[in-house]
Amino acid sequence: MNRLIKYCLNCRLKKGLSWVSSSTKYNQRQFSEKVESQGKSFEGLLRCDANDVALTPISFLERSAKVFRDRTSIVYGSVTYTWEHTYFRCLKLASALTLLGISQQDVVATLMPNVPAMNELHFAVPMAGAVLCTLNTRHDSTMISVILRHSEAKILFVDQELLNLAEGALKLLEKPPILVLFLEPNGSSSPNRNSSIYEYESLVHLGRTDFTIRRPKSEWDPISINYTSGTTSQPKGVVYSHRGAYLNSLATTFLHGMGSMPVYLWTVPMFHCNGWCLTWGLAALGGTNVCLRRVCPKDIYESIDLHKVTHMGGAPTVLNMIVNAPSCDKKTLPHKVDIMTGGSPPPASILFKIEELGFRVSHLYGLTETYGPGTYCIWRPEWDTLPREEQVKLKARQGMHHFCLEDIDVKDPDTMKSVPADGKTFGEIMFRGNTVMSGYFKDQNASQEAFRGGWFRSGDLAVKHADGYLEVKDRSKDVIISGGENISSVELETVLYSHPAILEAAVVARPDNHWGQTPCAFVKLKEGFHIDAENIIKFCRDNLPHYMAPRTVVFEDLPRTSTGKVQKFVLREKAKLMGSLS
Repeated sequence: MNRLIKYCLNCRLKKGLSWVSSSTKYNQRQFSEKVESQGKSFEGLLRCDANDVALTPISFLERSAKVFRDRTSIVYGSVTYTWEHTYFRCLKLASALTLLGISQQDVVATLMPNVPAMNELHFAVPMAGAVLCTLNTRHDSTMISVILRHSEAKILFVDQELLNLAEGALKLLEKPPILVLFLEPNGSSSPNRNSSIYEYESLVHLGRTDFTIRRPKSEWDPISINYTSGTTSQPKGVVYSHRGAYLNSLATTFLHGMGSMPVYLWTVPMFHCNGWCLTWGLAALGGTNVCLRRVCPKDIYESIDLHKVTHMGGAPTVLNMIVNAPSCDKKTLPHKVDIMTGGSPPPASILFKIEELGFRVSHLYGLTETYGPGTYCIWRPEWDTLPREEQVKLKARQGMHHFCLEDIDVKDPDTMKSVPADGKTFGEIMFRGNTVMSGYFKDQNASQEAFRGGWFRSGDLAVKHADGYLEVKDRSKDVIISGGENISSVELETVLYSHPAILEAAVVARPDNHWGQTPCAFVKLKEGFHIDAENIIKFCRDNLPHYMAPRTVVFEDLPRTSTGKVQKFVLREKAKLMGSLS
């Protein structure tokens, strides 16, 4: 892990940027520094504890315990905590982790849904000087064992409903981590539970409130490892720093339009990019975390009504779920609720319907490697007077980078030249700035390739419009090349979603001996609808150039990651096994 951090620092040094090592910065803090700038000397400057503190999200919790001490921090069923209470619980949990042998930069893993413990661990683990690794709850035991082995996790916190999954993974490891079990509040302990397994609340009570927080020696120290969701390949360990997490936490609260003391409903998995960094960001604002074990329309509507939720987020599949909820589960919203969506371009039909229900939708874009949100579609007042159809098209774009990111561009991946802002020319989206990952854990070759040319290469294809706004067209692996023509799977999926009978849709390439590839659509119909493939193909031909219409339609449920992204590599393999259509 230190090798990756050093690699990134070397990249900065090569660009001519100065860096003071942690040993110099923190062991010899009282020194005068002569700063050379444009030929002038600035003497009398002093870098010391008073003006130089490493940025870390830990400070958000410490401040909230003072400023918002009596405000509600967490709501989960009948459980309610204040920010002061949360601070002391995290402090005691950090203390308990050290009693279990956790030392500086050890990895602590979690396998949990959006329960209070998951939120607390985002602070307690770094407060103990350790690195958090949040596991995808949809992985099977084999994949979990692979990640635990790769990350070298010393402790695994697991939810009671996922215990069998975790134990299956641990059986595959020679040196399994210590297991800590989270039980439902006010629930009873399982009589068959292994006595060697620690229990979460008992561990919290074991800790001390006078524990001295182990602060990062450098803000470049790792705070978490996030394994990619595996939509295209084997997951990789993306390393976040305290500095990047601090900055993106603030940026994401801004993207959500949050003011002081918001009420946030957790429908984004906290394990995904650390909940888009809002696990930390909400503490900065003294917000309330409304935790949901499961995401379903009924609970979403009830939580909004009961807790006066102001903000929430989710992939387009969550929006789709809300829009198509049974009428008996829907409630009239007591006020406008801001909802941020990202992961894939939301279909226009879904945007129409979700806003009719009383939600105000904003659109963001990013990757695990960019701490989650990296851009957002900044809404301009002059667009308010445009026709509704035009507004939806504008809102579906990925927009511009946020203020904590240095720059973003659409470039030719070979020449590294920016593509023209004509809304037509394809290029690869590239990022640069302090909220780009430190690198891939234990994979320096992959890190160097990702940063080749001085930018992070996203693998996403986009166009740049005249106003500078980006619009994602496809993943580079998802573009279909048929008879020499490039077909955007995203454009075809947008048309499919506009069909009144289609609930979900995904398009991949099917091999073809004559055309090279042809579009293959996997669709799931809405309940009560019955149509055939010919109907869907004709609908697409009526709304697109004929060569873009699917030649194959498969009716089935779509495989998804826990964050709602379609696992297209699974569908590509299915299409490949179909063989050539010609």
